[in-house]
Amino acid sequence: MLVVDDEENIRFLVTSALSVQDLDVTAVDNGTDALHHLRTAPVDVVVLDINLPDIDGFEILRRLRAERWEGSVLFLTARGATEDRVRGLTSGGDDYITKPFALEELVARVHVALRRAGKLEQRALRAGDVVLDEDAHEVRVGGDPVHLTPTEFKLLRLLLANVGRVLTRAQILDHVWEYDFDGESAIVETFISGLRRKIDSGETPLIHTVRGVGYSMKEPR
Repeated sequence: MLVVDDEENIRFLVTSALSVQDLDVTAVDNGTDALHHLRTAPVDVVVLDINLPDIDGFEILRRLRAERWEGSVLFLTARGATEDRVRGLTSGGDDYITKPFALEELVARVHVALRRAGKLEQRALRAGDVVLDEDAHEVRVGGDPVHLTPTEFKLLRLLLANVGRVLTRAQILDHVWEYDFDGESAIVETFISGLRRKIDSGETPLIHTVRGVGYSMKEPR
């Protein structure tokens, strides 16, 4: 894997988060070094910023695709305009994530890219009899499929990715409704209640309320 970003703190955070997933990660801070590395070393996925000091990310992608490089490109950038997203995805990018971002979501998207490339076995998130298959975008409870809205799916994915940890309402708002959502914490309670009705109606609850703080998904005892 290659991480390309000129912000040192972003390189550190992303590289650290991916390294603990047992992924072999290299990081560079400019487009010239990125192209050299991609041309001389096997790389399946590159996390690529657009605003680099020498060659921008769009130009890097253009050169790579012209050279028939077949790896996955995940843009990670502060440029969130619709035209930038469209340009990134239509010019050969595989995903587009805007800053600020949730590390858990970035890691999940990298895993999806690696599984598509056949570099990782398909993995599911689970707790109790609830199983979330991200590739199939499917949720099963006790083996039976359950229909969730896109927001409910993101909320459940966040909870399952953090089993045993307490997530504050602010963290949930940031991760599920994105950082630019100017929402109230009441919306979290509403969606938690809906999710409980669909996947957590058994005798032993999985989703627990931590009064005054937030919520936690726990394995049944």
